[in-house]
Amino acid sequence: MAAIIGWAHTPFGKLADETVETLVTKVAKQAIEDAGLAAEDIDEIVLGHFNAGFSKQDFTASLVLQADDKLRFKPTTRVENACATGSAAVHQGVKSIKAGDAKFVLVVGVEQMTTTPGPEIGANLLKASYLPEDGDTPAGFAGVFGKIAGMYFQKHGDQSEALAHIAAKNHKNGVDNPYAQMRKDLGVEFCLNESDKNPFVAGPLKRTDCSLVSDGAAAIVLTDTTTALSAKKAVAFRGMGHAQDFLPMSKRDILKFEGCTEAWKRALSMANISIEDLSFVETHDCFTIAELIEYEAMGLVPEGQGAKAILEGWTQKDGKLPVNPSGGLKAKGHPIGATGVSMHVLTSMQLVGEAGGIQVEGAELGGIFNMGGAAVANYVSVMQRLK
Repeated sequence: MAAIIGWAHTPFGKLADETVETLVTKVAKQAIEDAGLAAEDIDEIVLGHFNAGFSKQDFTASLVLQADDKLRFKPTTRVENACATGSAAVHQGVKSIKAGDAKFVLVVGVEQMTTTPGPEIGANLLKASYLPEDGDTPAGFAGVFGKIAGMYFQKHGDQSEALAHIAAKNHKNGVDNPYAQMRKDLGVEFCLNESDKNPFVAGPLKRTDCSLVSDGAAAIVLTDTTTALSAKKAVAFRGMGHAQDFLPMSKRDILKFEGCTEAWKRALSMANISIEDLSFVETHDCFTIAELIEYEAMGLVPEGQGAKAILEGWTQKDGKLPVNPSGGLKAKGHPIGATGVSMHVLTSMQLVGEAGGIQVEGAELGGIFNMGGAAVANYVSVMQRLK
């Protein structure tokens, strides 16, 4: 397999003084340096950048070369798979390592969203849904997940309390994440109750149920596990899974996130472990209802019982399976192309004991789930410290 030997991460948030180019070049330089390498050592570059209208400058793969002239002529490709774009880039880099096509691969994820006017942000994100069915959804992608939440409530009862606990958990965790966009413990009561500061956005989802519009970037350096043994630190991929589902929600049971289940099955099978063996999970809480359904899809609880995992404290930082100790997309922010790479950086930091205030004690195995669209692009990585 492959291993991560260096990483970099900008703060997430409204970064008005940055551009896609400055964000990309900053983390590229830092990740190469963190891996103990020089630019000339890099054999291939993969950039995860969703864009879809957020950046006037498109064709962004070659912007990574601006980090160092020695990167000139390196094979460089941009990949995109909606909100799972970052993990798509990571998995592509791992494939090059596994195939023996490259010894060192630099993977960068980036997005700058906050310079785009609000209505355009909604329209851009809605492009990751099936437009013939969902193109007129009020409130954009929040409206899509608001529909999912409404259907879940109809089938399994009002889950407002569970969603509030998920939001509160992730905001509490995010307080100690120096990269997080919102570092404020909001508490369950604030997240549960409608107010001027926490209005309903779509269906039963309130503002505290929705991830943030963000700018940011993250990067990792990959190599093979043998080479990684001589690096100063290394976190190996023990299992991986990617499952792509139908884009129209009408072609599947949207309350089951079956692509998520399949990706987890593949990754856990490759790693030869079960979900209970993981020390923690970083999962795709673009909306709190997504995290709730993901508890079920990953096999933590049976279908319809997601609330049990949060209300009984299982997924708290000190629970039996901490979920989103980083604060998740909910508190950390969700710059689309950067999110999946960020998850791999923060998971690596956990596994080498460098996660500071968000450190999960005794973390040995980390799981990552990154999702594009409404459970359409589904990527799972199972990570373990190599050295």
